[in-house]
Amino acid sequence: MPATGHHIARDIVRNIETVLQGKHAQVELALATVVAGGHLLIEDVPGLGKTMLARALAVSLGLSFKRIQFTADLMPSDIVGGPVYNPKDGSFVVRPGPAFSHIVLADEINRANPRAQSALLECMEEGQISLDGRTFALPAPFTVLATQNPIDMAGTYPLPEAQLDRFLIRLSLGYPDAATEQGLIASQQFAHPVNSLRAVCDPASFAELVAEARKVRISDEVAAFMTAIVVATRQHAAIQFGASPRGTLGLARMARALSCIRGLDYVDPAVVREIAEPVLAHRVIMKSQGAAERSAASVIAEILAGQRTPK
Repeated sequence: MPATGHHIARDIVRNIETVLQGKHAQVELALATVVAGGHLLIEDVPGLGKTMLARALAVSLGLSFKRIQFTADLMPSDIVGGPVYNPKDGSFVVRPGPAFSHIVLADEINRANPRAQSALLECMEEGQISLDGRTFALPAPFTVLATQNPIDMAGTYPLPEAQLDRFLIRLSLGYPDAATEQGLIASQQFAHPVNSLRAVCDPASFAELVAEARKVRISDEVAAFMTAIVVATRQHAAIQFGASPRGTLGLARMARALSCIRGLDYVDPAVVREIAEPVLAHRVIMKSQGAAERSAASVIAEILAGQRTPK
């Protein structure tokens, strides 16, 4: 059993929950995303703690962190950097942008224009940036934690399918329950606790957690189970385009990471069922059916209901 990794993960989750209460499942999924080496998209209406979760996770891990506020006038160079003129000798030097960090918070990513959004594609897929004819490797680990408002809100641009597919998972926080919301009056009236949050993990400990997650076993039966779920998205009548093999790999990576966080050295099929919707729903394109159009989440749930769980 990966006890050491489990203890590290438990401390990280507890630290984040000091500033984001009542969202244990979402905190676990967010941490598992970073452990799996993926990128996280947090989608919800403003004011529910999307940015706070991203900041708390980055601070808790003790890794380098940069925040980019995406706006309509953001340029690609504001994200990745670019050549800067040096008046002393007339030369140009490459100035690294905020993307050169372990964890990058892309706040309100869908408020930027498509040109700016595309600057993250190479970063997210290849872990590198091409600037001024040269290629620069990004720090490892590298994770984009992006927040976005619902696409029907003013001033938003829908993320292209190619970029959505690069996010390992998409999740929503939802409104807090009444008791938790009442507690915010006392705990966050004059100062936000995230400002006093401290790291509970160092890079070496995080690397140990990642190494243990990669050792988590996936049986042949569970691998077949994950593959069957993804294949079913390509055959469902309500889906125009199903998930790609990247979705299958994403299921496996997330299943290993979340199992490790929970102290398991194998992937339980119940974990696969738990993560299938956040891993796959944003990767499928639904058929247009007017007022009767179904949500991707509901179709993924239907697919899961039709799959036999391996023992």
